[in-house]
Amino acid sequence: MGEVVSRQHILGVGGMTCNGCANNVRNALSAVTGVSNVDVDLEGSKATVDVDEEGLDIGVLETAVTGAGYSIHEAGAALDLVQFPSPSKGLEFNWSDGSVWKQSAHNTKWCLIGCSIGEFGTLYAYSVYGIGAAVAIGTNWYYLLLILPLINGLITSVMLETGILMRGQMDFKNALSTALGMSFISMLMMEIAMEITDLLFTQGELGLMPLAIPFMLVVGFLTPWPYNYWRLKKYGQACH
Repeated sequence: MGEVVSRQHILGVGGMTCNGCANNVRNALSAVTGVSNVDVDLEGSKATVDVDEEGLDIGVLETAVTGAGYSIHEAGAALDLVQFPSPSKGLEFNWSDGSVWKQSAHNTKWCLIGCSIGEFGTLYAYSVYGIGAAVAIGTNWYYLLLILPLINGLITSVMLETGILMRGQMDFKNALSTALGMSFISMLMMEIAMEITDLLFTQGELGLMPLAIPFMLVVGFLTPWPYNYWRLKKYGQACH
């Protein structure tokens, strides 16, 4: 029998923010035929891959990483915690990548949970304490109270993301920095869509109508989802 020679590839991986991301990359690379061992360095944003199959091209490994929803960059390149370079030039943007749709849906789900806590809580308080009924539509106070649920939703989303990242063994400073750097465009789209939906049910009065909640959640999820897909697919950036 001929001797099997092991080779090693080092891939720079963008988009990993927690241990869950590192496990996703590890699983994607381990599933490639010919890979014998995978070591993912979360802090170093890289993956070291040992391969036993002589003809295994590094492009196959890169495709496995991008297929899992992460980007490829030059190993050792300096990276910001959230902003990552675009994937390899050979990977053209398209809307048909099922794995990226799945990953962006997961990201959108966590954004939705975080935003809903603050927005729903504020609107519920308006209803319970009669604040919405006491404020005339179109006044300065009305518009101020209209914006407050959006602000509180952003705050609770950042708080939730910070907690999730810290559970993934990231320290508080880096976790908070990462959470603050996530896509405010996506979160604002989500927040505005949910509040408009609620206002349609309440006929403009500030407050939370229970019947509107499932519709608010569906609209809040669907509105930023394509944007999150585009951002993740084109730039390797996530809102989560």
